[in-house]
Amino acid sequence: MSNLYVLYEHAAGYALFSVKEFEEVSMFLPQVESSVTDISKFNSIVKLAGFAPFKTAIAALENINAISEGIVPEDLLHFLDDFFAKLKKKKCTLGIADAKLGAAITESIGVACSHFGVVPEILRGIRFHFAKLVKGFTDKSAGVAQLGLGHSYSRAKVKFNVHRSDNMIIQSIALLDQLDKDVNTFSMRIREWYSYHFPELVKIVPDNYMFAKAAKFIKDRKDLTQDKLEGLEQIVMDSAKAQAIIDAGKMSMGMDISIVDLMNIELFAERVVKLSEYRKKLSTYLHNKMNLVAPNLQSLIGDQVGARLISHAGSLTNLAKYPASTVQILGAEKALFRALKTRSNTPKYGLIYHSSFIGRAGLKNKGRISRFLANKCSIASRIDCFLEQPTSVFGESLKQQVEDRLKFYESGDVPRKNIEVMKEAMEAAGQEITEAPQSEKKKNKKKKRQAEADTNGTSNGNGTAAADEEAAANGNAEADGEPKKKKKKKNKNKQAVEA
Repeated sequence: MSNLYVLYEHAAGYALFSVKEFEEVSMFLPQVESSVTDISKFNSIVKLAGFAPFKTAIAALENINAISEGIVPEDLLHFLDDFFAKLKKKKCTLGIADAKLGAAITESIGVACSHFGVVPEILRGIRFHFAKLVKGFTDKSAGVAQLGLGHSYSRAKVKFNVHRSDNMIIQSIALLDQLDKDVNTFSMRIREWYSYHFPELVKIVPDNYMFAKAAKFIKDRKDLTQDKLEGLEQIVMDSAKAQAIIDAGKMSMGMDISIVDLMNIELFAERVVKLSEYRKKLSTYLHNKMNLVAPNLQSLIGDQVGARLISHAGSLTNLAKYPASTVQILGAEKALFRALKTRSNTPKYGLIYHSSFIGRAGLKNKGRISRFLANKCSIASRIDCFLEQPTSVFGESLKQQVEDRLKFYESGDVPRKNIEVMKEAMEAAGQEITEAPQSEKKKNKKKKRQAEADTNGTSNGNGTAAADEEAAANGNAEADGEPKKKKKKKNKNKQAVEA
C-alpha cells in the first residue's frame, strides 16, 4: 500500500499534504465529495506534511511562470527532494493537478505522480480550506498573496514591446477582410440603386470606388453639362471617359428620380467613398506594422498573406512554433480532415495559395513549390519572432531562393545551396546592425548642430541689435567731431609710452 501525498501550489508557497487511508478513500468518492466542504471531516483525512514559502514576490512569479509551462522550478525540486529523502524509499504517490508537471517531477526525482481519481477532489478541498489547514495563515493574507501574484503574473504575460505587437496585425487583417466584403456589398448596392436613374454609367465606369465618386458628383444626370467636364476628369482620370459620361447623360434611358431619393443615394455614395478611402489607409497601416513586427515574412510572402498566417496561428510565436508541414496547409483544415476521413489526397496548400509564387508555378510543380515556400515561411517567422533587431535581409534572401527554385523547375538551373545564402544574409544583417547605431549617432549630431545653429541665430540676433546701437552711437560721435578711430590710436600710443 503506497502513501498518497498531494502537492498544492499556492501564491504563498508550496504545500504538501498527507492523505490517510488512500485505498479506502478512493473507493468512496461520493463520500469525499460531500466531506470536502466540511472542515472537520476533511481535516481527519488530509493533514499538512510540509510547507515551503516563497522568499520574495519575484521568486513567486518565477515559480508560477515555470509551472505554467510544465517545468519544475528549482525551489520545488529541492523541497520535494528533501521531503521524499526523509521517507527512506517508502512507496509514495504524489497527487498533482497538472499532468505535464507530474511527468517532469517523475523524471527529476523518480516519484510516481497521479492527477486523476481522488486527487482532484482532495485538491478542491485543500483550495477551499487552505487558510485553516496551514497554521498562522488567514483568509485575508491568502487573498492578498493570491491577488498580488495574480496581478504580477498577468502583467508579465500581457507585457510586450509596443512597437512589435502582433495583436494589432491580427485585428487589422480581420478588419481589412471585413471591409473588403462590406465595400463590395455596398458598391453593388449603389450600382444597382443609381442604375435606375443612370444605367449607362456602369459600363463607362466599371471600378466601384470611381463609380461611387462619380455618382456623388453627378447627382441628377439632367444637370450634366460641359461645365462638369473638369470635375469628371479628376474623378475618372480620363478625358475621353468624362466626355462619354456627359454624352450618355444627354441620351440616357434611365428613369427620373425625386430629390429625396437622390439625397439618399448621395449620402450612401459618400459613405462608400469614405469606407474605400479608410480601407486604403488601413492597408498602409498594415504594411507599416508588418514591416515592424515581421519584416522577413512580409518581404517573402507579402503583407496580407503573412498577416493572415499570423492571424490563423493566433500569434507570431505560435506560427514560429509550427513545423513547415503545418504552415503549408494552414487554413485548409476542413479539406485535410475530409481527405483523411475519405482516404483521398490531402490538400497541397492552404493560405499560402494566395502567394504569387504558387500562381506562377506549373500544375505539376504547385505542390512542390508550396512545400518549399512553407519551409521558407517557417524560417522567416522564426527569425522575426526571436530576432531582437528587426531586419528584412533574411526575407529578401529567402524570396530569392524561392525565385531560384521556380527557375529550376522551369529551366533546370541548379539553385545555390541554403548554407551559402544564409551565410551571406547573416553577414549583411551584421553589417546592417553595426551601421544602425552609427546612422543614429549621425542623426543625433545633425540635431545637435541644428539646435546650436538655432541658439546661435538667436544670440546673433541680439548681437546685431547691439551692433546697431553701437553704430548709432558712433554716428553721433562723428557728428560731434570726435571720431572713434583717433581715440583708439591715442590709447595705443599711451600703452606704448607706459610700456
